[in-house]
Amino acid sequence: MAAVTNPAGVTERSGRVSAPRGGGRSMETWKREIVRQLNHRDRNQHVMYQDLIRFYTQLLEKTSLAKGILSCSKRRPSSDSSSSLSSLLHQNNQLKKTTGELAYQVVELQQQIKIKECVLEEQHARLSEGERQWTGAFDARQELQERVEQVRGQNEALKAEYDALLERQSQAETKLREEKVRGGRLLEDMIHRKQHAAASMNNRNERRSRAREAHLQRELQTAAKSKVTIDSCSSTPTTRSTSPKIEKQNESNERGHARLFRSASATSPKILSSIRELFHRKRRGHSVCSLVEDLNSPAALCLSARVPARARQVLEAHEQGINAVRFSSSSDLLATGGTDRVIKLWEVRAGGLTHRVTLDGSTEGITCIDFDPGGSRILASSYDKSALLWRLDDSVPKLTLTGHSRKVTAARFSTLPHQVVTGSADRTIRLWDLHRAACVQVADVASFCSDLVCSENCIISGHYDCKIRVWDSRTVSCVQELPAQGKVTSLDISSDHRQLLSCCRDDCLQLVELRWQSNDRMCFRADGFKCGSDSTKAVISPDGCFLAAGSADGVVYIWNVSTGNLETCLPDKHSSSISAVAWSLSGEYVVSVDKSRLAVLWSDI
Repeated sequence: MAAVTNPAGVTERSGRVSAPRGGGRSMETWKREIVRQLNHRDRNQHVMYQDLIRFYTQLLEKTSLAKGILSCSKRRPSSDSSSSLSSLLHQNNQLKKTTGELAYQVVELQQQIKIKECVLEEQHARLSEGERQWTGAFDARQELQERVEQVRGQNEALKAEYDALLERQSQAETKLREEKVRGGRLLEDMIHRKQHAAASMNNRNERRSRAREAHLQRELQTAAKSKVTIDSCSSTPTTRSTSPKIEKQNESNERGHARLFRSASATSPKILSSIRELFHRKRRGHSVCSLVEDLNSPAALCLSARVPARARQVLEAHEQGINAVRFSSSSDLLATGGTDRVIKLWEVRAGGLTHRVTLDGSTEGITCIDFDPGGSRILASSYDKSALLWRLDDSVPKLTLTGHSRKVTAARFSTLPHQVVTGSADRTIRLWDLHRAACVQVADVASFCSDLVCSENCIISGHYDCKIRVWDSRTVSCVQELPAQGKVTSLDISSDHRQLLSCCRDDCLQLVELRWQSNDRMCFRADGFKCGSDSTKAVISPDGCFLAAGSADGVVYIWNVSTGNLETCLPDKHSSSISAVAWSLSGEYVVSVDKSRLAVLWSDI
């Protein structure tokens, strides 16, 4: 008999039943499972042999019938025996035929039984394999259940730690809120104290300014009362009562000094303006010895700027692109700053640039450079959100002004010697006190500040929202807004603080008249001129007669202010976009720098 294996692990073969291998079942469940398997085996075997038994029964019935007929014929011989015999023979033949068919069917059924037994063996093999797999899966399930229990225990421990951390976090947040409230109160107190100190300082400065103005007025009135006549050799002599000795001394003084005025008295507007300018310089901290000494020091005064015609020197000034360039007030020193994070100082001698010193200390690229009026310090803004101050005799920064949240795009010395102004991409303008190295005023702006310049008691800033804003430097409050043609990339103010130059992204230079608040403006364009970046810097000549700017195609364009036309172009030296242009205060040299590390010195000869 074939073996039968159930899913529960019970194996049947030849009427023998093996006990299940599972260990978790009760005795009654085991007995019911054996009875179920025996019933299943009986049903399968009954179906398999049912046809064979039926055919075998029919064969026995026909055989018994044939035997009965033969026995009856032997007991009763008669005349119709021949016919009965023939019928019996016919029936015998039919019986043999039927028996042969039945035997053939029995053989076929046996073959089918063998085939089914093979199939059953295969199924038993598959069932055994399935049992092994099930046993492995059961074991894996047990292992997984154990791992689940372990993970649950770990999760409970982690949850306990997490709850403890949450409690600690809530306590820390509570402390942080308390500290923030305390810090806010301290900050408000500090800001209030700084505002009070700044207001006191402004009051003291205003009182000093009024006292100086009153003193200046008294000196002007005293000078206006005295009659002074200055004559040159070509002027006609005037009638005055002087001794020959004094006349000889005057003549010797006239021969020893170059006269810039032909004839004027102390009451003439020129002399009054000159004296006013002298006292104005004195009020800013410059020494004033005499009128003659001031007239003999025209180093910082440009009577007529020279339009450059050719390049005197081309050099790779930095290791990376150059962003800013600036001449000192004496015109003998040039500063360049670039993305290589250093400022290089160059001496201008005999139409050439000689490297003097490298100032480092910035952690990112330089965006703007400015010299103080005395020429002893240099200020620079940087991409590292700070502004740095150097002394020219030291390569290490003396001060680092931090407080902006984004890159600082502009840094300028204020009209007061101890103050500087910075503008940043964080949309703020800050006023710094160099004595304390601290920010004393902050102005919030609605747009990105690209550049700024300083004038007497005012700060002028250019922005990306196409506006130029004028601020009161004492309170850092906006007092006027001027429209621009496009995004402002740079600003420059004339030496007399009467004209403001702005360079915009619409490839246009705009010159604004600042006198009498008329704000008359002129626009300067040229075929081929294109503003190369958001930080392209243009410049006004020292005498205010020319404008210079670099284009994206590497050409320097120079316009004539009086005619409004293009004066000249300086091509073929730059291979990339020009980022900045500087004009020496002596009016003799122009320097242009570009993004490909080149600096070009231009002059008229």
